[in-house]
Amino acid sequence: MKTGIHGQNHPARCDVLAVDRRSFLVQMAGLAAAAALPGQPAGVRAAITAPPAMPTLQLGPHRVSRLVAGSNPILGYSYSGPHADRQMKAYFTPERTVEFLQNCEAAGITTHQFSDPDRALPYLRPLRERGTRLTFICLHSQRDKIRDAVDRTQPLAIVHHGGVTDRLFADGKAGEVHDYVKQAHDCGVLAGVSAHNPDCIQRIADEGWEVDFFMTCFYFLTRQRVHKDTPIPMLDFGLPFFRDDPKVMTRVIRQVKQPCLAFKILGSGRLCGSQQSVRAAFKFAFDQIKPTDGVIIGMYPWIFDEVGANARFTRELGQPT
Repeated sequence: MKTGIHGQNHPARCDVLAVDRRSFLVQMAGLAAAAALPGQPAGVRAAITAPPAMPTLQLGPHRVSRLVAGSNPILGYSYSGPHADRQMKAYFTPERTVEFLQNCEAAGITTHQFSDPDRALPYLRPLRERGTRLTFICLHSQRDKIRDAVDRTQPLAIVHHGGVTDRLFADGKAGEVHDYVKQAHDCGVLAGVSAHNPDCIQRIADEGWEVDFFMTCFYFLTRQRVHKDTPIPMLDFGLPFFRDDPKVMTRVIRQVKQPCLAFKILGSGRLCGSQQSVRAAFKFAFDQIKPTDGVIIGMYPWIFDEVGANARFTRELGQPT
């Protein structure tokens, strides 16, 4: 989950996060102490100390965690303005990004979704040199460069970029997205389509495209491009996060047969006022999407262990029923 810049200028919120983290650590310490008590059978000790398994989903032949680590904070996309963007870019050096993804892997997250091979390779290469078992999903949009992206980054899937998908559909060029899917398959990887506009996902499903999975944004952020004649008065860097958008997208998610990876379930930090609101957002997402679906979360662990918290919420709320 993304918090934007919330540090010294927001002491009350930092206190909430610190208390939440301290309480979690106290609980973990208590469990460890209980497991070490003499006379406890080995099976009981194992049951006490072993965390629940990270829930997974199937993407083609690949089994991946229902929680996927996103890349927007790594790239400096905060959706909170240029100051937060610069802070994220400064924080996520290649070395710190490698450490972040190693922490994700240690927490049970198996997959990272990245954008732009040129910007991802400086951390993907050292990550692989250190023996990571993470798998990768590449968000991309240039059909003539799919083969190059596959050869250089070796992802399990290529996904057509959501903003470009929405624009091409609005311009009557959906066929270009379909050609992209076919080209991705020709390169030997899974093919996905991302969109912010739920109508794009629904149309692809209705027309029976050979798409392996979707990336589905909880918020229709490209309204201005798609509905060019509908004025949406905003500040320059604002985007329209409409409260009821997640209900619309999740209805579509439940109707399509393909797995979906839902993103922006936390409203790009707008639902991160407390860990209670974050948990509620995770609960809504897992309650409303299919058991075969997952979520992509961008994380910014500057002042708080967001990786551990998000993994915990996924284990607690994302188990198959």
